[in-house]
Amino acid sequence: MAVIASRFSSDVGNGATGRQTVDGRSPVAEVLARLTRVDAGGHPVISCYLKLEPRDRTRGKYQIKLKNRVKAAIQGLPRIGLDRLDVEAVHRDLNRIQQFLRSPSNLPATQGVAVFACEAIELFETVALPVVHRSRLAIDASPLVRELASVEEEFGRLLTVVLDRTSARFFEVTAFQTRELPGLRAESTRGKRFHGDQDGSGGWGEHTYHNRIRQEKQRHYEAIARELFAIDRRRPAHGIVLAGPGPDAGAMTPFLHTYLSQRVIGTARLNPKDATPASVHATTLAVRESYERASERSLVRQMKERTGTGWALNGITETLRALSRGQVRGLLVNADATEPGFRCGASGRLGLTEEDCRGEGAPVPVLDVIDDAIEEALRQGVDVNVVYESEARDAIEGLGALLRFR
Repeated sequence: MAVIASRFSSDVGNGATGRQTVDGRSPVAEVLARLTRVDAGGHPVISCYLKLEPRDRTRGKYQIKLKNRVKAAIQGLPRIGLDRLDVEAVHRDLNRIQQFLRSPSNLPATQGVAVFACEAIELFETVALPVVHRSRLAIDASPLVRELASVEEEFGRLLTVVLDRTSARFFEVTAFQTRELPGLRAESTRGKRFHGDQDGSGGWGEHTYHNRIRQEKQRHYEAIARELFAIDRRRPAHGIVLAGPGPDAGAMTPFLHTYLSQRVIGTARLNPKDATPASVHATTLAVRESYERASERSLVRQMKERTGTGWALNGITETLRALSRGQVRGLLVNADATEPGFRCGASGRLGLTEEDCRGEGAPVPVLDVIDDAIEEALRQGVDVNVVYESEARDAIEGLGALLRFR
């Protein structure tokens, strides 16, 4: 079987206009369907997920991360028992991935990319992603596609409102698409300006004029709130972003129904006159990223408070054991953590040592048990949070968890 991709199977960054396949699926769903059918015939398949946020692109930091991941994978090859021909093929695939991603012109405009390669079946598939949990590289018997499969569901559907004093534009934003909805335009006092030499008979007084402006703004905000409520009732959103050229965006919040205001994830600066689907998508992603970082700090605080009560864990061994039992509702990952480990042949449970698999089948070496834990958590539908903020990250001893049950 041969799978040869075009330059990118999906690229939301160069338009984000809502491109779909003929049957209504996103392009990533189409790639996912192909990858899940891949039969490598026992040959190793490389799955590489790479973060491409602005901080990762600065001075080629993403290349350093990739180089370190490749180096660790090569050093770990003797542990996973490949024959000489497969090892040589892995080296060539790793080199091909590095060469492809080394050129900035080959990078998508999005904040992440996934690459799947297997020389034996002529597989080299690249997928642009709006977000990636963390940069990771795995060698397995098949493509690791859990993150690819979960990205749309995890991102959800967001509503972004771009407004100023006289207009409002509404956008529906998903992981791979941005679609503009019907907007609003307010009546305004155009052509009516206050002049200090005018009296009440020739025009508005200053007090009356400014009252008129405040009333118009209030009616405008109320109309936006009603429209947003109506849009959300038709199809509830996971979160709301408010954007505007100045303080207008933040001033909008008090006019929202409590049901909506509780789901505002942040505000941003964006002029409705300049907004495009691509700029709205990028702005929404940036707000969502800030919201996620704040949420992660809160989750780490919960983990620290509940450790010892039986409702949270901090540590790789304990968390892997809970993950195997289906106890984990939220997985917390130290972004810098990496540990070789094993998968138990009979039970499939992950562990740090061969002894962890006693009575559960022959231990099968894995390159990085942290990466495999992320994949397993995604398979179970667990909320995965890779923590990057230094203080919160350092509080996690490799892996941590918030539990469903004790």
